[in-house]
Amino acid sequence: MNMIEKLGLAALHRMDPEAAHGMSIRALKMGLTPAPGPVTSPRLRTRVAGLDLPNPVGLAAGFDKNAEALAPLSRSGFGFIEVGAATPRPQPGNPKPRLFRLTEDRAAINRFGFNNEGMEAIGARLAARPKDAVIGLNLGANKDSDDRPGDFAKVLAHCAAHLDFATVNVSSPNTEKLRDLQGKAALTALLAGVIETRDALPRPLPVFLKIAPDLTEAELEDIAAAARETGVDAVIATNTTLSRDGLASVHMGEAGGLSGAPLFEKSTRVLARLSALTQGAIPLIGVGGISTAEQAYTKICAGASAVQFYTAMVYGGLSLAGEIARGLDELLARDGFDNVAQAVGSKREDWL
Repeated sequence: MNMIEKLGLAALHRMDPEAAHGMSIRALKMGLTPAPGPVTSPRLRTRVAGLDLPNPVGLAAGFDKNAEALAPLSRSGFGFIEVGAATPRPQPGNPKPRLFRLTEDRAAINRFGFNNEGMEAIGARLAARPKDAVIGLNLGANKDSDDRPGDFAKVLAHCAAHLDFATVNVSSPNTEKLRDLQGKAALTALLAGVIETRDALPRPLPVFLKIAPDLTEAELEDIAAAARETGVDAVIATNTTLSRDGLASVHMGEAGGLSGAPLFEKSTRVLARLSALTQGAIPLIGVGGISTAEQAYTKICAGASAVQFYTAMVYGGLSLAGEIARGLDELLARDGFDNVAQAVGSKREDWL
């Protein structure tokens, strides 16, 4: 991180967290952020669910909810970008304040509730996306929808022409009863509808499923079975947690999903267990608590073919994307791997 980025982060931390987030998006659009271009090497280049990635380090959904900064983000060092979540109709989300920094814990709690400008505005921006980047969209459902499963398919159908992948998000804790859709019967029906919509597209694309970290063994087994039965192309493990174990911040009691450093161990154990359950049949993307190359490497060795992060940028800046990718390259070289794919799951047993 250079001095300008450090000063910028310090200024953002003196602002309300949601206002600071909006300012960071504006800074990206104005070209005021690091733009090293794609970080890649023969070791980092990999193929996940049919997607050719320059490196396996991605931006998690939630940072660029409305696909406003696609071009600068694609030049910031990430191997792939996920924007959204997008719902069919615009919605304001939950009342403010709804984003809290837990600085002592290097974490955040949010209860946004799928605030976004809707699939038409987001789809229009995606239509003007950079063509040389790998960009996906997190699919959501409107809070007041009479057909939440149908909402996911509706957003996919509207935006698919401009996407490289789409993620079904039934794991946000901030839309009432959304996580109920993770049950086997409900999830299988929802995914079947999305896959049917995908298969009817002129250019079908990979469909991912994002799951919660707060799952029992039986629930994980059901999700693995539903993913296999419906033909999901990858599973993202995990979204934010409702757990508050071990926190020190004054904001620890706020409602919403916790992300950042405290989520690392919990999400990595879920990832490793899912890797064991699926036995490599479905690629996994590891998310939760990553802020260093070593942590990204740990997720990969636990079973992830790629990783994503977001909250760490609150504390480490956008330059983390390139730093983590370059550091991952060095770790792979240190351990004698010619390519990141060789490391996937190599130390899974450590987390079971």
